[in-house]
Amino acid sequence: MTNINLGNVGELSKPATVLIEKVANAVGVLYEPRRIKERAKAEAEAQEILALSDTKVDEIKRRAVQRFVYEELRKQNNMESIMEKAIPALNEEAKPGDVEDDWIANFFDKCRLISDEQMQALWAKILAGEANGPGGFSKKTVNIVASLDKSDAEAFTTLCGFAIKILQGLPFPLIYDIRHSIYKENGISFFGLSNLESIGLIRYDNAGFAKTTVLLMPSDTTGRTTEEAMHQVPTRYYGQSIVLELPQDADPALRIGTVMLTEPGEQLASVCDAHAVAGFVDYLKGKWKEFGYKIEP
Repeated sequence: MTNINLGNVGELSKPATVLIEKVANAVGVLYEPRRIKERAKAEAEAQEILALSDTKVDEIKRRAVQRFVYEELRKQNNMESIMEKAIPALNEEAKPGDVEDDWIANFFDKCRLISDEQMQALWAKILAGEANGPGGFSKKTVNIVASLDKSDAEAFTTLCGFAIKILQGLPFPLIYDIRHSIYKENGISFFGLSNLESIGLIRYDNAGFAKTTVLLMPSDTTGRTTEEAMHQVPTRYYGQSIVLELPQDADPALRIGTVMLTEPGEQLASVCDAHAVAGFVDYLKGKWKEFGYKIEP
C-alpha cells in the first residue's frame, strides 16, 4: 500500500478521519485535504522518467509514459476533489468504518474520471450518504451513476421536482399526462423519460401505475373508526403536507401516474438537488379531484 501523508487530517472530525483512512486502505489513495501534488511537481517527476533515452523508438515510450503520468494525476485530482466535497456532508453519527472495502474500491474506480464540478458534487453526496448510512447506495446505483451524462443527471433532477413522498418517505414522481403544459414547460418529455428508463432509473408505462398500499394517519382525532380512516393517504411535497382521502367505496389504490422509480432511482433521488415546481400543487389538486379524491384542508 502507498505510504499516506494525512497532512492536517487530525484537525478534521472523527468521521472524516475514519473515511480518509478507510479510502486509503481500500484503494491506496494518497490524500491530504490541501492536495498531495501540484502539477509542476508532477511534471518534474515525469521529466526525470522521460530523460531515460534519446532513441526514436524510445521517444514513443517517453510520450506513453508522459501520457500515463498526466492521466494518473488527473484521476488523482478528481478523487481528492470528490473526497473534499464529501467531508462537509458527513454527520457526527456517520459510520464510514462500516462501508465495505469493495464498495469503496468500485466507487473510486468509477468516479476517478469525473472532472465536472457538478457531477463531482453528486458523487460526493453519494460517498457521504454511504458513510452516513452504510448500505444506502448499492454498487448497481454507483455503476448507473457512472454511466450518466451530465444531461442525464439534469433530466433526472428535473423529474424529481415532480415527486411527492408517501409511505415510508419514498419519492414518487407524479407524471399523469406529459402533454400538459406543467410538464412540457418544465422539461419533461417522452424522449427524456424513455432515456431514463433505458438507463435504469425509472420504469415508464403509459397505462399508469397505482399504489395499492396506503397509510393510516399517525393519529385520528376525528372519532372515525380505523376502517373509515384507512383510506387516508398523507403526502408531502417539498415541505407542504397534503392529506388525501380516497373514496370509501373504492379499492384504496392511489394513482401515481406513468413513472415509478427503480431502487437505484430511489437512492439517487435522495441526493439529487431537486426543487419544487411552481404551480404543481395546484395541478395535482385538480387531478386528484378528477379522480374522486378528497383533499383535506
